[in-house]
Amino acid sequence: RDCLLSRGLGDVYKRQGCGAFLLTECDFHGILGISSRKAAPRGYCAEEKRKRNGVEGSMLYSELQCSEAIHKAVERMGFAEMTEVQEKTIPVMLAGRDVIAKAPTGTGKTCAFGIPVAEHIDPALKAPQAVILAPTRELAQQIAEELAGLTYFMPEVQVVCVYGGANMEKQAKRLAEGCQIVVATPGRLMDHYKHHSIDLDHVTQVVLDEADEMLNMGFYKDVRHIIGLMKARKSLSMFSATISREVMDIGWMYQKDAEEITVQPKEESQPKITQYMLETSGRNKLSDLAQIIIGEGYKRVMVFCDTKFNTAALANQLARLNFSVDCLHGDLSQSERNRIMQNFRDGKLNVLVATDVAARGIDVSDVDAVINYDVPGDNEHYTHRIGRTGRAKKEGVSYLFYVPEEKKRVQELLRLTRNTDLCTPVHFDFNHEHIVVEKKQDSADRFQIKCYF
Repeated sequence: RDCLLSRGLGDVYKRQGCGAFLLTECDFHGILGISSRKAAPRGYCAEEKRKRNGVEGSMLYSELQCSEAIHKAVERMGFAEMTEVQEKTIPVMLAGRDVIAKAPTGTGKTCAFGIPVAEHIDPALKAPQAVILAPTRELAQQIAEELAGLTYFMPEVQVVCVYGGANMEKQAKRLAEGCQIVVATPGRLMDHYKHHSIDLDHVTQVVLDEADEMLNMGFYKDVRHIIGLMKARKSLSMFSATISREVMDIGWMYQKDAEEITVQPKEESQPKITQYMLETSGRNKLSDLAQIIIGEGYKRVMVFCDTKFNTAALANQLARLNFSVDCLHGDLSQSERNRIMQNFRDGKLNVLVATDVAARGIDVSDVDAVINYDVPGDNEHYTHRIGRTGRAKKEGVSYLFYVPEEKKRVQELLRLTRNTDLCTPVHFDFNHEHIVVEKKQDSADRFQIKCYF
Protein backbone atom coordinates (compact mmCIF):
# COMPACT_ATOMS: atom_id res chain seq x y z
CA ARG A 1 0.00 0.00 0.00
CA ASP A 2 2.73 2.41 1.01
CA CYS A 3 4.61 1.60 -2.19
CA LEU A 4 1.56 2.36 -4.34
CA LEU A 5 0.84 5.58 -2.51
CA SER A 6 4.44 6.71 -2.83
CA ARG A 7 4.35 6.02 -6.56
CA GLY A 8 1.32 8.25 -7.09
CA LEU A 9 -1.16 5.41 -7.47
CA GLY A 10 -3.18 6.17 -4.35
CA ASP A 11 -6.35 6.74 -6.37
CA VAL A 12 -6.02 3.28 -7.92
CA TYR A 13 -5.54 1.73 -4.47
CA LYS A 14 -8.53 3.57 -2.96
CA ARG A 15 -10.87 2.43 -5.78
CA GLN A 16 -10.47 -1.22 -4.72
CA GLY A 17 -12.60 -0.68 -1.60
CA CYS A 18 -10.68 -3.38 0.24
CA GLY A 19 -7.23 -3.92 1.64
CA ALA A 20 -5.93 -5.83 -1.41
CA PHE A 21 -4.75 -4.84 -4.85
CA LEU A 22 -3.98 -7.49 -7.48
CA LEU A 23 -0.94 -6.94 -9.63
CA THR A 24 0.85 -9.09 -12.17
CA GLU A 25 4.55 -9.69 -11.58
CA CYS A 26 5.41 -7.38 -14.49
CA ASP A 27 3.17 -4.58 -13.11
CA PHE A 28 4.68 -4.92 -9.66
CA HIS A 29 8.26 -4.82 -10.91
CA GLY A 30 7.36 -1.90 -13.18
CA ILE A 31 6.01 0.06 -10.21
CA LEU A 32 9.18 -0.60 -8.25
CA GLY A 33 11.22 0.52 -11.22
CA ILE A 34 13.17 -2.73 -11.57
CA SER A 35 13.40 -5.27 -14.34
CA SER A 36 10.60 -7.85 -14.33
CA ARG A 37 12.82 -10.45 -15.98
CA LYS A 38 15.26 -12.70 -14.24
CA ALA A 39 18.29 -13.94 -16.10
CA ALA A 40 16.64 -16.30 -18.56
CA PRO A 41 18.09 -19.77 -18.91
CA ARG A 42 20.15 -20.30 -22.02
CA GLY A 43 17.96 -21.40 -24.91
CA TYR A 44 14.80 -19.53 -23.86
CA CYS A 45 15.23 -16.47 -26.05
CA ALA A 46 14.23 -18.04 -29.36
CA GLU A 47 11.24 -19.76 -27.77
CA GLU A 48 9.95 -16.52 -26.23
CA LYS A 49 10.54 -14.61 -29.44
CA ARG A 50 8.44 -17.16 -31.32
CA LYS A 51 5.62 -16.84 -28.77
CA ARG A 52 5.69 -13.02 -28.99
CA ASN A 53 5.45 -13.24 -32.79
CA GLY A 54 2.56 -15.71 -32.55
CA VAL A 55 4.44 -18.46 -34.35
CA GLU A 56 3.32 -22.02 -33.54
CA GLY A 57 5.36 -25.17 -33.85
CA SER A 58 8.35 -26.87 -32.32
CA MET A 59 11.52 -25.04 -31.45
CA LEU A 60 14.36 -25.58 -33.91
CA TYR A 61 17.77 -26.78 -32.81
CA SER A 62 19.28 -23.90 -34.79
CA GLU A 63 17.56 -21.49 -32.37
CA LEU A 64 19.13 -23.11 -29.30
CA GLN A 65 21.79 -21.06 -27.56
CA CYS A 66 24.60 -23.56 -27.22
CA SER A 67 28.08 -24.19 -28.59
CA GLU A 68 28.85 -24.49 -32.28
CA ALA A 69 30.07 -28.06 -31.70
CA ILE A 70 26.62 -29.10 -30.47
CA HIS A 71 24.90 -27.39 -33.42
CA LYS A 72 27.16 -29.23 -35.88
CA ALA A 73 26.68 -32.55 -34.08
CA VAL A 74 22.88 -32.22 -34.06
CA GLU A 75 22.91 -31.32 -37.76
CA ARG A 76 25.13 -34.34 -38.44
CA MET A 77 22.67 -36.59 -36.58
CA GLY A 78 19.85 -35.31 -38.80
CA PHE A 79 17.81 -33.50 -36.14
CA ALA A 80 16.06 -30.24 -37.00
CA GLU A 81 13.05 -29.76 -34.69
CA MET A 82 12.98 -30.47 -30.98
CA THR A 83 10.45 -32.78 -29.43
CA GLU A 84 8.29 -31.45 -26.60
CA VAL A 85 10.43 -32.97 -23.84
CA GLN A 86 13.59 -31.55 -25.43
CA GLU A 87 12.11 -28.09 -25.82
CA LYS A 88 10.98 -28.03 -22.19
CA THR A 89 14.04 -29.70 -20.64
CA ILE A 90 17.16 -28.45 -22.44
CA PRO A 91 16.92 -24.76 -21.45
CA VAL A 92 16.19 -25.67 -17.82
CA MET A 93 19.14 -28.05 -17.57
CA LEU A 94 21.40 -25.57 -19.38
CA ALA A 95 20.54 -23.16 -16.58
CA GLY A 96 21.86 -25.72 -14.09
CA ARG A 97 18.53 -26.62 -12.48
CA ASP A 98 17.36 -30.06 -11.35
CA VAL A 99 14.70 -31.74 -13.49
CA ILE A 100 12.19 -34.53 -12.95
CA ALA A 101 10.61 -35.35 -16.30
CA LYS A 102 7.78 -37.74 -17.10
CA ALA A 103 7.68 -38.52 -20.80
CA PRO A 104 6.56 -41.50 -22.93
CA THR A 105 9.07 -43.88 -24.49
CA GLY A 106 10.54 -42.71 -27.79
CA THR A 107 10.18 -38.94 -27.23
CA GLY A 108 13.90 -38.13 -27.41
CA LYS A 109 14.80 -38.06 -23.72
CA THR A 110 18.45 -38.92 -24.39
CA CYS A 111 19.03 -35.73 -26.39
CA ALA A 112 17.02 -33.80 -23.80
CA PHE A 113 19.66 -34.46 -21.14
CA GLY A 114 22.60 -35.23 -23.44
CA ILE A 115 22.97 -31.71 -24.84
CA PRO A 116 23.05 -29.93 -21.43
CA VAL A 117 25.39 -32.58 -20.03
CA ALA A 118 27.83 -32.12 -22.92
CA GLU A 119 27.62 -28.31 -22.66
CA HIS A 120 28.63 -28.30 -18.99
CA ILE A 121 31.70 -30.49 -19.48
CA ASP A 122 35.16 -28.99 -18.95
CA PRO A 123 37.30 -30.65 -21.67
CA ALA A 124 40.54 -29.73 -19.90
CA LEU A 125 39.66 -31.87 -16.86
CA LYS A 126 40.31 -35.54 -17.66
CA ALA A 127 38.07 -36.89 -14.90
CA PRO A 128 34.41 -37.98 -14.80
CA GLN A 129 32.18 -34.91 -14.54
CA ALA A 130 28.83 -36.45 -15.46
CA VAL A 131 27.31 -39.84 -14.61
CA ILE A 132 24.26 -41.21 -16.42
CA LEU A 133 22.67 -44.27 -14.79
CA ALA A 134 20.52 -46.70 -16.79
CA PRO A 135 18.74 -49.89 -15.65
CA THR A 136 19.89 -52.22 -18.45
CA ARG A 137 23.02 -52.88 -20.49
CA GLU A 138 21.23 -52.31 -23.79
CA LEU A 139 19.89 -48.92 -22.73
CA ALA A 140 23.28 -47.87 -21.36
CA GLN A 141 24.91 -48.72 -24.70
CA GLN A 142 22.29 -46.76 -26.65
CA ILE A 143 22.75 -43.70 -24.42
CA ALA A 144 26.54 -43.89 -24.80
CA GLU A 145 26.23 -44.10 -28.60
CA GLU A 146 23.98 -41.05 -28.73
CA LEU A 147 26.25 -39.07 -26.39
CA ALA A 148 29.21 -40.00 -28.57
CA GLY A 149 27.29 -38.54 -31.50
CA LEU A 150 26.53 -35.32 -29.60
CA THR A 151 30.21 -34.90 -28.66
CA TYR A 152 31.47 -35.82 -32.15
CA PHE A 153 32.95 -32.33 -32.66
CA MET A 154 34.37 -32.24 -29.11
CA PRO A 155 37.41 -34.51 -29.49
CA GLU A 156 38.61 -33.77 -25.96
CA VAL A 157 35.34 -35.05 -24.42
CA GLN A 158 35.32 -38.82 -23.98
CA VAL A 159 32.32 -41.04 -23.20
CA VAL A 160 32.78 -44.40 -21.46
CA CYS A 161 30.06 -47.02 -20.95
CA VAL A 162 30.38 -49.57 -18.11
CA TYR A 163 27.90 -52.38 -17.45
CA GLY A 164 27.70 -55.86 -16.01
CA GLY A 165 28.42 -58.97 -18.03
CA ALA A 166 31.47 -57.45 -19.72
CA ASN A 167 35.19 -57.63 -18.95
CA MET A 168 35.79 -55.40 -15.94
CA GLU A 169 39.54 -55.01 -16.53
CA LYS A 170 38.98 -53.60 -20.02
CA GLN A 171 36.44 -51.15 -18.61
CA ALA A 172 38.86 -50.13 -15.82
CA LYS A 173 41.61 -49.56 -18.39
CA ARG A 174 39.25 -47.40 -20.45
CA LEU A 175 38.35 -45.35 -17.35
CA ALA A 176 42.06 -44.92 -16.50
CA GLU A 177 42.73 -43.44 -19.94
CA GLY A 178 40.53 -40.50 -18.99
CA CYS A 179 36.91 -39.59 -19.67
CA GLN A 180 34.43 -36.87 -18.76
CA ILE A 181 31.08 -38.69 -19.17
CA VAL A 182 30.34 -42.13 -17.71
CA VAL A 183 27.22 -44.08 -18.68
CA ALA A 184 26.70 -47.01 -16.33
CA THR A 185 24.40 -49.52 -14.76
CA PRO A 186 24.29 -49.02 -10.97
CA GLY A 187 25.75 -52.42 -10.05
CA ARG A 188 28.80 -52.14 -12.29
CA LEU A 189 29.47 -48.53 -11.24
CA MET A 190 29.52 -49.69 -7.62
CA ASP A 191 31.95 -52.49 -8.58
CA HIS A 192 34.36 -50.00 -10.17
CA TYR A 193 34.11 -47.68 -7.18
CA LYS A 194 34.92 -50.50 -4.76
CA HIS A 195 37.95 -51.43 -6.91
CA HIS A 196 39.07 -47.76 -6.96
CA SER A 197 38.98 -47.68 -10.76
CA ILE A 198 36.70 -44.64 -11.00
CA ASP A 199 37.03 -41.18 -9.42
CA LEU A 200 33.69 -39.57 -8.52
CA ASP A 201 35.13 -36.51 -6.75
CA HIS A 202 34.63 -34.21 -9.77
CA VAL A 203 31.14 -35.38 -10.82
CA THR A 204 28.83 -32.36 -10.95
CA GLN A 205 25.98 -33.78 -13.06
CA VAL A 206 23.92 -36.91 -12.37
CA VAL A 207 21.14 -38.22 -14.61
CA LEU A 208 18.86 -41.20 -13.91
CA ASP A 209 17.28 -42.50 -17.13
CA GLU A 210 14.26 -44.82 -16.88
CA ALA A 211 14.40 -44.03 -13.17
CA ASP A 212 11.21 -45.90 -12.27
CA GLU A 213 12.40 -49.19 -13.75
CA MET A 214 15.88 -48.82 -12.27
CA LEU A 215 14.55 -48.20 -8.76
CA ASN A 216 11.92 -50.96 -9.06
CA MET A 217 14.60 -53.46 -10.11
CA GLY A 218 16.18 -53.34 -6.66
CA PHE A 219 18.76 -50.61 -7.28
CA TYR A 220 17.15 -48.19 -4.81
CA LYS A 221 19.90 -48.50 -2.16
CA ASP A 222 22.69 -48.56 -4.77
CA VAL A 223 21.37 -45.39 -6.41
CA ARG A 224 21.13 -43.59 -3.07
CA HIS A 225 24.66 -44.69 -2.20
CA ILE A 226 26.02 -43.58 -5.59
CA ILE A 227 24.37 -40.14 -5.35
CA GLY A 228 25.75 -39.76 -1.82
CA LEU A 229 29.29 -40.45 -3.06
CA MET A 230 29.23 -37.48 -5.46
CA LYS A 231 30.08 -34.64 -3.08
CA ALA A 232 30.61 -32.11 -5.88
CA ARG A 233 27.17 -32.75 -7.40
CA LYS A 234 25.45 -29.58 -8.61
CA SER A 235 22.45 -31.07 -10.43
CA LEU A 236 20.39 -34.25 -10.42
CA SER A 237 17.89 -34.96 -13.19
CA MET A 238 15.51 -37.90 -13.52
CA PHE A 239 13.70 -39.10 -16.64
CA SER A 240 10.98 -41.71 -16.55
CA ALA A 241 7.88 -42.98 -18.34
CA THR A 242 6.06 -43.16 -14.99
CA ILE A 243 6.67 -41.47 -11.65
CA SER A 244 6.73 -44.13 -8.93
CA ARG A 245 6.95 -43.63 -5.17
CA GLU A 246 10.67 -44.50 -5.26
CA VAL A 247 11.29 -41.81 -7.89
CA MET A 248 9.52 -39.23 -5.73
CA ASP A 249 11.54 -40.32 -2.69
CA ILE A 250 14.82 -39.74 -4.54
CA GLY A 251 13.54 -36.35 -5.67
CA TRP A 252 12.60 -35.29 -2.14
CA MET A 253 15.93 -36.40 -0.70
CA TYR A 254 18.41 -35.19 -3.31
CA GLN A 255 16.82 -32.61 -5.63
CA LYS A 256 16.61 -28.90 -4.91
CA ASP A 257 13.81 -26.81 -6.40
CA ALA A 258 13.40 -29.30 -9.26
CA GLU A 259 11.54 -28.33 -12.41
CA GLU A 260 8.73 -30.84 -12.97
CA ILE A 261 8.13 -31.55 -16.65
CA THR A 262 5.29 -33.70 -17.95
CA VAL A 263 4.87 -34.61 -21.60
CA GLN A 264 1.55 -36.13 -22.58
CA PRO A 265 1.56 -38.51 -25.57
CA LYS A 266 0.14 -36.78 -28.63
CA GLU A 267 -2.27 -38.53 -30.96
CA GLU A 268 0.04 -38.30 -33.94
CA SER A 269 3.04 -39.49 -31.94
CA GLN A 270 1.25 -42.30 -30.10
CA PRO A 271 2.25 -45.76 -31.34
CA LYS A 272 -0.43 -47.36 -33.52
CA ILE A 273 -0.74 -50.74 -31.84
CA THR A 274 -3.74 -53.01 -32.37
CA GLN A 275 -4.21 -55.03 -29.18
CA TYR A 276 -5.76 -58.50 -29.05
CA MET A 277 -6.30 -60.96 -26.20
CA LEU A 278 -6.64 -64.70 -26.73
CA GLU A 279 -7.97 -67.20 -24.23
CA THR A 280 -5.99 -70.42 -24.52
CA SER A 281 -4.96 -73.41 -22.43
CA GLY A 282 -1.67 -74.85 -21.26
CA ARG A 283 -1.65 -77.65 -23.86
CA ASN A 284 -2.68 -75.38 -26.75
CA LYS A 285 -0.52 -72.38 -25.91
CA LEU A 286 2.48 -73.37 -28.04
CA SER A 287 0.39 -74.37 -31.06
CA ASP A 288 -1.62 -71.13 -30.83
CA LEU A 289 1.61 -69.12 -30.78
CA ALA A 290 3.05 -70.96 -33.78
CA GLN A 291 -0.20 -70.65 -35.75
CA ILE A 292 -0.47 -66.90 -35.14
CA ILE A 293 3.06 -66.34 -36.46
CA ILE A 294 2.50 -68.56 -39.50
CA GLY A 295 -1.16 -67.74 -40.23
CA GLU A 296 -0.76 -63.97 -39.97
CA GLY A 297 2.54 -63.99 -41.88
CA TYR A 298 4.62 -62.11 -39.32
CA LYS A 299 8.31 -61.80 -40.26
CA ARG A 300 9.68 -60.32 -37.03
CA VAL A 301 8.08 -61.16 -33.70
CA MET A 302 8.98 -60.60 -30.04
CA VAL A 303 7.57 -63.04 -27.47
CA PHE A 304 7.69 -62.19 -23.76
CA CYS A 305 7.84 -64.68 -20.91
CA ASP A 306 7.97 -64.16 -17.15
CA THR A 307 11.07 -66.19 -16.26
CA LYS A 308 14.46 -67.09 -17.72
CA PHE A 309 13.53 -70.79 -17.61
CA ASN A 310 10.31 -70.24 -19.58
CA THR A 311 12.19 -68.08 -22.08
CA ALA A 312 14.81 -70.75 -22.80
CA ALA A 313 12.24 -73.58 -22.84
CA LEU A 314 9.93 -71.77 -25.28
CA ALA A 315 12.85 -70.89 -27.59
CA ASN A 316 13.85 -74.58 -27.70
CA GLN A 317 10.26 -75.65 -28.46
CA LEU A 318 9.96 -73.13 -31.30
CA ALA A 319 13.34 -74.21 -32.68
CA ARG A 320 12.04 -77.79 -32.90
CA LEU A 321 9.16 -76.44 -34.99
CA ASN A 322 11.75 -75.01 -37.43
CA PHE A 323 11.38 -71.38 -36.43
CA SER A 324 14.41 -69.12 -36.67
CA VAL A 325 14.47 -68.20 -32.96
CA ASP A 326 16.73 -67.22 -30.09
CA CYS A 327 16.19 -66.05 -26.52
CA LEU A 328 17.36 -63.05 -24.49
CA HIS A 329 17.63 -63.13 -20.70
CA GLY A 330 19.89 -62.06 -17.85
CA ASP A 331 22.14 -65.14 -17.76
CA LEU A 332 23.70 -64.41 -21.14
CA SER A 333 27.06 -62.72 -21.49
CA GLN A 334 27.18 -59.29 -23.09
CA SER A 335 28.79 -60.63 -26.28
CA GLU A 336 25.98 -63.18 -26.65
CA ARG A 337 23.33 -60.53 -26.08
CA ASN A 338 24.93 -58.23 -28.67
CA ARG A 339 25.13 -61.07 -31.20
CA ILE A 340 21.49 -62.08 -30.69
CA MET A 341 20.24 -58.48 -30.96
CA GLN A 342 22.31 -57.87 -34.10
CA ASN A 343 20.92 -61.04 -35.70
CA PHE A 344 17.39 -59.91 -34.85
CA ARG A 345 17.99 -56.44 -36.32
CA ASP A 346 19.55 -57.93 -39.47
CA GLY A 347 16.56 -60.23 -40.01
CA LYS A 348 18.48 -63.46 -39.38
CA LEU A 349 16.04 -64.23 -36.55
CA ASN A 350 12.28 -64.20 -37.06
CA VAL A 351 11.37 -64.72 -33.41
CA LEU A 352 13.02 -63.30 -30.30
CA VAL A 353 11.87 -64.68 -26.94
CA ALA A 354 12.75 -62.35 -24.04
CA THR A 355 12.15 -61.58 -20.38
CA ASP A 356 10.68 -58.31 -19.11
CA VAL A 357 14.09 -56.81 -18.30
CA ALA A 358 14.90 -56.94 -22.02
CA ALA A 359 11.73 -54.97 -22.82
CA ARG A 360 13.50 -51.72 -21.99
CA GLY A 361 16.42 -50.66 -24.09
CA ILE A 362 15.53 -52.72 -27.17
CA ASP A 363 15.01 -50.38 -30.11
CA VAL A 364 14.09 -52.30 -33.26
CA SER A 365 11.86 -50.17 -35.47
CA ASP A 366 10.10 -52.85 -37.56
CA VAL A 367 8.79 -55.49 -35.13
CA ASP A 368 5.55 -56.81 -36.69
CA ALA A 369 4.00 -58.20 -33.52
CA VAL A 370 4.54 -58.59 -29.78
CA ILE A 371 3.09 -61.66 -28.08
CA ASN A 372 2.64 -61.77 -24.31
CA TYR A 373 3.06 -65.52 -23.88
CA ASP A 374 2.80 -65.10 -20.09
CA VAL A 375 0.57 -62.49 -18.43
CA PRO A 376 2.98 -59.87 -17.00
CA GLY A 377 3.18 -59.78 -13.23
CA ASP A 378 3.68 -56.01 -13.19
CA ASN A 379 1.11 -53.78 -14.90
CA GLU A 380 3.80 -51.43 -16.22
CA HIS A 381 5.57 -54.32 -17.93
CA TYR A 382 2.59 -54.75 -20.26
CA THR A 383 2.97 -51.18 -21.52
CA HIS A 384 6.69 -51.59 -22.09
CA ARG A 385 6.26 -54.99 -23.77
CA ILE A 386 3.77 -53.86 -26.38
CA GLY A 387 5.81 -50.68 -26.90
CA ARG A 388 8.41 -52.73 -28.78
CA THR A 389 6.11 -52.71 -31.82
CA GLY A 390 4.48 -49.77 -33.61
CA ARG A 391 7.69 -47.75 -33.38
CA ALA A 392 8.89 -45.02 -35.76
CA LYS A 393 5.28 -44.21 -36.78
CA LYS A 394 4.68 -47.76 -38.04
CA GLU A 395 1.69 -49.91 -37.16
CA GLY A 396 2.03 -52.91 -34.89
CA VAL A 397 0.02 -55.72 -33.30
CA SER A 398 0.13 -57.20 -29.80
CA TYR A 399 -1.42 -60.37 -28.39
CA LEU A 400 -2.08 -61.21 -24.75
CA PHE A 401 -2.36 -64.95 -24.00
CA TYR A 402 -4.23 -66.03 -20.89
CA VAL A 403 -5.85 -69.15 -19.46
CA PRO A 404 -9.39 -69.03 -17.98
CA GLU A 405 -8.01 -68.80 -14.43
CA GLU A 406 -6.21 -65.57 -15.37
CA LYS A 407 -9.23 -63.76 -16.82
CA LYS A 408 -9.83 -61.54 -13.77
CA ARG A 409 -6.13 -60.67 -13.61
CA VAL A 410 -6.18 -59.72 -17.31
CA GLN A 411 -9.26 -57.52 -16.85
CA GLU A 412 -7.56 -55.76 -13.93
CA LEU A 413 -4.34 -55.34 -15.93
CA LEU A 414 -6.15 -53.77 -18.88
CA ARG A 415 -8.21 -51.53 -16.62
CA LEU A 416 -5.20 -50.21 -14.69
CA THR A 417 -3.20 -49.61 -17.89
CA ARG A 418 -6.26 -47.98 -19.53
CA ASN A 419 -6.35 -50.51 -22.35
CA THR A 420 -9.75 -52.10 -21.67
CA ASP A 421 -11.40 -50.49 -24.70
CA LEU A 422 -8.31 -50.93 -26.87
CA CYS A 423 -7.76 -54.68 -26.36
CA THR A 424 -10.15 -56.83 -28.41
CA PRO A 425 -10.91 -60.52 -27.73
CA VAL A 426 -10.07 -62.92 -30.59
CA HIS A 427 -10.35 -66.64 -31.29
CA PHE A 428 -9.29 -69.03 -34.07
CA ASP A 429 -11.57 -69.97 -36.94
CA PHE A 430 -13.01 -73.48 -37.35
CA ASN A 431 -9.88 -74.79 -39.09
CA HIS A 432 -7.56 -73.18 -36.52
CA GLU A 433 -5.76 -71.25 -39.24
CA HIS A 434 -6.60 -67.57 -38.83
CA ILE A 435 -7.57 -65.18 -36.06
CA VAL A 436 -11.22 -64.06 -35.87
CA VAL A 437 -11.97 -60.81 -34.06
CA GLU A 438 -14.89 -61.13 -31.65
CA LYS A 439 -17.59 -58.50 -31.44
CA LYS A 440 -17.11 -56.60 -28.20
CA GLN A 441 -20.05 -56.41 -25.82
CA ASP A 442 -21.52 -52.93 -25.49
CA SER A 443 -20.18 -51.71 -22.16
CA ALA A 444 -23.14 -49.35 -21.86
CA ASP A 445 -25.45 -52.40 -21.71
CA ARG A 446 -23.17 -54.84 -19.92
CA PHE A 447 -26.13 -56.28 -17.97
CA GLN A 448 -28.20 -56.74 -21.18
CA ILE A 449 -31.06 -54.59 -19.95
CA LYS A 450 -32.11 -53.64 -23.50
CA CYS A 451 -33.23 -57.19 -24.23
CA TYR A 452 -36.15 -56.74 -21.82
CA PHE A 453 -37.66 -53.87 -23.82
